Amino acid sequence: MVHVVDGTYELFRQFFAPGRPAHVNHAGIDVGAARAVARNMVTMLEEGVTHLGVATDHVIESFRNDLYAGYKDGSGLDPAITDQFGPLEEALMACGIATYPMVEYEADDGMASLVALAAADERVKKVLICTPDKDLAQCVQAGRVLQFDRRNNKILDVADVIEKYGVEPESIPDYLGLVGDSADGFPGLPGWGAKSAATVLMRYKHIDKIPLAAGQWDITVRGGAKLAKTLADMLDEALLFRRIATLEADAPTASSVDELRWTGPADNLAEVADWLDAPDLVKRTAKLAEQRA
Repeated sequence: MVHVVDGTYELFRQFFAPGRPAHVNHAGIDVGAARAVARNMVTMLEEGVTHLGVATDHVIESFRNDLYAGYKDGSGLDPAITDQFGPLEEALMACGIATYPMVEYEADDGMASLVALAAADERVKKVLICTPDKDLAQCVQAGRVLQFDRRNNKILDVADVIEKYGVEPESIPDYLGLVGDSADGFPGLPGWGAKSAATVLMRYKHIDKIPLAAGQWDITVRGGAKLAKTLADMLDEALLFRRIATLEADAPTASSVDELRWTGPADNLAEVADWLDAPDLVKRTAKLAEQRA
């Protein structure tokens, strides 16, 4: 089994966890969230995970900012968290965890690429995408590639994606193109809500397959005439938003699933662990490496 983790999501989750204080190291730098994520990833290894790949956002902006001016750019983010992007990557790599910082692409693209790599390998029986991010639902494949919300201990297969969003995984980018994604900074189309988008896409699958006149629809949707006109008037925008929501599966990550197999910490872990004030990482990974030798 291969586990693919959204490192940026994990960092934000730890940083904004209720009651979790910042941890300032001996250099006066807050490393609390990065340290917590590194410890959690080691816990996953201790619990039996053998193949683990983590994708991170090395920077916030990506090629999508060139496609749409309103796309998220990191403005307004607390420097206390963005300053931990680099330390997180260093900590994970020092722990021996396959880590892929994204620059032109996003962490979601890195995850999609790792998923595609693992799913194409006949040796891999199952892939767990460890993030609750709705974007990654488009990668789910029945019984083989599942989305795992570690925080709520919930796994989504194809049927679960349909139950949650009302559309099949392949239609998730179209769904987001119609309803928008406030977290990523694109609005979708006026009047198109979750229910109407799900109803139409369960019938037509993709935006460019939806007839542009409600009279041509063979389903009944409340306000269909107005929705169809909006789609016809704003088709280019809808397709652009779908493009933005579509994950790229060719981001620079691993070339083989074998690279995701954890074999032990890197030589610099003691130095990095000292900087993080986390000597436990050295002991835990050494013990684990000995057990797996």
